[in-house]
Amino acid sequence: MPSDLFIAVYLLPLVAIWLGWIGYNKLRSHRNREILEDNIQAGLMEPNSLHPVIDPAHCLGCAACVRACPEKKILGIIDGKAALIEPSMCVGHGACATSCPTDAITLVFGTATRGVDIPLLSPEFETTVPGVFIAGELGGMGLIKNAIEQGRQAIVYAAQRAAKVRSTDPAALDVLIVGCGPAGISSSLGAIERKLRFVTIDQSSLGGTVAHFPRGKLVMTAPATLPMVGVVKFGEISKESLLAFWEETLAETGLKPQFEEQVTAISRRADELFDVTTSRGSYVAKTVLLAIGRRGTPRALGVPGEEQSKVVYRLIDPEQYAGQHVLVVGGGDSALEAATRLAEQPGTTVTLSYRSAAFSRARAKNRDKMNRAVEDGSVQLMLESQVRSIGTDSATLAWRGEDRTIANDIVIVCAGGVLPTQFLHDIGINVETKFGTV
Repeated sequence: MPSDLFIAVYLLPLVAIWLGWIGYNKLRSHRNREILEDNIQAGLMEPNSLHPVIDPAHCLGCAACVRACPEKKILGIIDGKAALIEPSMCVGHGACATSCPTDAITLVFGTATRGVDIPLLSPEFETTVPGVFIAGELGGMGLIKNAIEQGRQAIVYAAQRAAKVRSTDPAALDVLIVGCGPAGISSSLGAIERKLRFVTIDQSSLGGTVAHFPRGKLVMTAPATLPMVGVVKFGEISKESLLAFWEETLAETGLKPQFEEQVTAISRRADELFDVTTSRGSYVAKTVLLAIGRRGTPRALGVPGEEQSKVVYRLIDPEQYAGQHVLVVGGGDSALEAATRLAEQPGTTVTLSYRSAAFSRARAKNRDKMNRAVEDGSVQLMLESQVRSIGTDSATLAWRGEDRTIANDIVIVCAGGVLPTQFLHDIGINVETKFGTV
């Protein structure tokens, strides 16, 4: 074959493919680097759960981890190496580490700059306080499948422990289950299967952390075995559909959790029973299973009038506030998203109050959307302001050296949560702070 024909038929197409591949990789790296830089500027570089650490010396850049991640956007390839580009959105699936052909990925808790408090647990999910068990997100596993599995297993060990406690107290429960998210529901159904005497309580509502997600947000999960129900296969499901599934499960199994009841104290008695005090009363139990989230209790403002029912700590459905005067407090992504979504409702006036001079911990896209909302007048922005008091139809804020009173029907506080670390210490549970370790 003549050399020029060889070049035309074989070499030029190969060169074109090679150049196209180089261009694609450069574009992919550029996009992923932009996402990473956005998160760095927003201060969103601290994962809340188990997450991957990638050794670039062993990474081939094959993108197997990127494809394996069920969330599809947590990892990305930058300059031929895998990188964690959305750290705050990682929920600890662990599929990335399993898929890596060179073992370049290690799954860890915390980072070198910010530790994550993880309760010390035995293989049976028992804490350092005998008789107190932990399952789900509080133990560092935010994945729904893992939470369901841990709840299913933990109740078995709690039942075994309860059977060893000899008590003549007729009021003693076999187990008090705290939390009604995936782990709490799973363990509660397991308690029904074993005919245990138990009560399930939750300081909020059905669904745990899932119930706090914005309306319509997709929740990634995987097949899991739920007591009394069997194998459940979700794949990709909306928040609303998942909550509807939990409601159907409660109705079909007869499980009746007690909501809006918060545990305030847990103490172990000499006879190995536990006295549990809640916002509504008290219980005596042989064992306690904590299936609560890591978000803890919503952080309150601590101002007069905050006890009113018009003050809430998350936005669930913006449409319910149409035509009202709404005050949103906070400066993170949840606050900005809440304010801009509320501003889209007809007749709604929205004020956003934030104590700092700039949104330093929010993504660029949310900051841009907020700037547009302020420019078009749909959101009144009050930076460097603080809520002084909340009235029945107004709210007073300190702003620009004076108190300013605005019309108000609803206050939505998006100021994060108080982690339950102190709660665990008060019980006597040992907690280990992990700084980027397994």
